[in-house]
Amino acid sequence: MYNFLTGRLIIVRFTLIVTSLALIAIGIITIYTIGHPAEAGPAGITAELANLWKKQAVFTAIGVAAFIIINLINYREIGKMSYWIYAAVLVLLAFLIVDKYIINIPDQLIAERNNAHRWIRIPIVGLNIQPSEICKLAYILALAWYLRYKSNYASFTSLIGPFALTILPMILILLEPDLGTVMLIMPILFVMLFLAGAKVKHLLIIILLVFLASPFLWHNMKNYQRTRISSILLQYDWFRDKAEQHPKLANILVGSNFSTRRWENDWGYHLIRSKYSVASGGMEGYGFGKGPFIKYDFLPERHNDFIFAVIAHQWGFLGAVFILALYIIFAVCGLEIATHNTDPFAKLAAAGIVAMFVVEVLVNVGMTMGLMPITGLTLPLVSYGGSSLLVSMTAVGLLNNIGRRRSFTVAPKLPK
Repeated sequence: MYNFLTGRLIIVRFTLIVTSLALIAIGIITIYTIGHPAEAGPAGITAELANLWKKQAVFTAIGVAAFIIINLINYREIGKMSYWIYAAVLVLLAFLIVDKYIINIPDQLIAERNNAHRWIRIPIVGLNIQPSEICKLAYILALAWYLRYKSNYASFTSLIGPFALTILPMILILLEPDLGTVMLIMPILFVMLFLAGAKVKHLLIIILLVFLASPFLWHNMKNYQRTRISSILLQYDWFRDKAEQHPKLANILVGSNFSTRRWENDWGYHLIRSKYSVASGGMEGYGFGKGPFIKYDFLPERHNDFIFAVIAHQWGFLGAVFILALYIIFAVCGLEIATHNTDPFAKLAAAGIVAMFVVEVLVNVGMTMGLMPITGLTLPLVSYGGSSLLVSMTAVGLLNNIGRRRSFTVAPKLPK
């Protein structure tokens, strides 16, 4: 039995690694075509855009190094350090908040984009790191280490600990602001609590409380944050007509007066063009480096947040299904690793990583088609970005580490 499972997990881990590398390769190729279209548009291609694929290749090399390093350490030792890793990330997040609200830290250390303070510069190597990206994995590790004790989720009051671990980084990330990562953390929490054995009725009570608090949360959102969420409704003519006819409704949805013209040129700009990009690909797409959304700069952030729309534009429905199939294979491999490990920390960490990838894919793909709010969550392993790719490869490495050092232990109980 042991030999059979060992052989099966070797195949699973191999498939996980190959699938991850395939997704990275698709990302680099897509980023290359964006900077090197078969026929450039009138505006031409900037040198920065043309060289993004090279930077992504460098990020990939760093990510592979992180994969190797994380496999040199027993995952249980990483678990023992999880609280310290979590605390270090909170310090980095607090550093960004201090810069935004208290003391103006020199630009050599903080990178600001569109009034968002999310990046810390590393002067020596000339790279930026995004603590909120690192926080996703650090949070999963800390939560899994905490939930390995059965008494830490047995009653409703025992859920205070997991929620304390959750709320603190959420507040710091929301202040940056980074709505996408905040939306990602809560599903991870509920998945891990459910798998840890928390009672369903307790989780339903918490969901009900969040629902009841939603009007207060909505009222305190900034207008652009409301617009990103209400865009799911405003993409339909009926809702836009109602918003134009009823100023009170418009104020609730977007926090100001509404007009279809402003929607098309401002609030809904990304969403409209993203949907056009996806739909215009048809069944087979325009082909490698071809198509108006490759030739012209119609879609902002097409190398990052909206890279799935570019993939669907080039390779059509078949290409979109193929990349989603790769993510399904990835998730199945991750769940196989979690299922065949009875060490509570390993099982929960693996499940949390799978949940992170699945939610990111669902939100990113959903937002390109108007099914989810535009939040800025990247397509893991595919979108351009050093921090995102580094964290994703580290997570893949941790999954492989857990599968390689499969353990058979039971959840310990805290001494009474």
